[in-house]
Amino acid sequence: MHTTDLINNTILFVKQKLENAEGGHDWFHIERVYKNALLIAKEENCHLEIVQLGALLHDIADSKFHDGDESLGPKVARRFLESQDVSEDTIDAVINIIENISFKGGNFEKKINSIELDIVQDADRLDALGAIGIARTFNYGGFKNRTLYDPEIAPNLNMSKEEYKNSQAPTINHFYEKLLLLKDKMNTETGKQIAQQRHHFMESFLAQFYAEWEGEK
Repeated sequence: MHTTDLINNTILFVKQKLENAEGGHDWFHIERVYKNALLIAKEENCHLEIVQLGALLHDIADSKFHDGDESLGPKVARRFLESQDVSEDTIDAVINIIENISFKGGNFEKKINSIELDIVQDADRLDALGAIGIARTFNYGGFKNRTLYDPEIAPNLNMSKEEYKNSQAPTINHFYEKLLLLKDKMNTETGKQIAQQRHHFMESFLAQFYAEWEGEK
């Protein structure tokens, strides 16, 4: 199958699967990650089709919304790619991206290394930073009915993977437990440059948030 047809079919498939997804993990999240990945890929020597498919399918069945089942996303992606007669090597590369992309509390070691994974992981992490990262964080906190902020509940910076998955901490804590850590976990130079600017924007937001919380501004 021609790459253009494969990518178009994948876009249609993902749109259908994520039609009723939570607003921070819906098709528009996938589209932003896809665009970020294409931008980063321009500066890297990579297999572009794998980057495209990895970006489009990376959250096809996010475990957060499927009772913590981390095997479902790879299964759904594999079935779809096999239906498109994609080569086994390409399928394996895409599945590796899906299985290794997640933050998981920051304590997860990637089982494989590839420039395609590095690109898609950076693209995904960029969407957790800056103005959109802030919007997504509060959207998910509202989805989970979490407190905005509680000064008496400190962020937990040493969570295990299971603690991270099961955390019910206030939304502001998530900035310290994940978002503000991402700029130092980027893989590519392009990703690092974009992350730095978005990181500064989040720091400015937090300063304003606390000033308003205390009635200082």
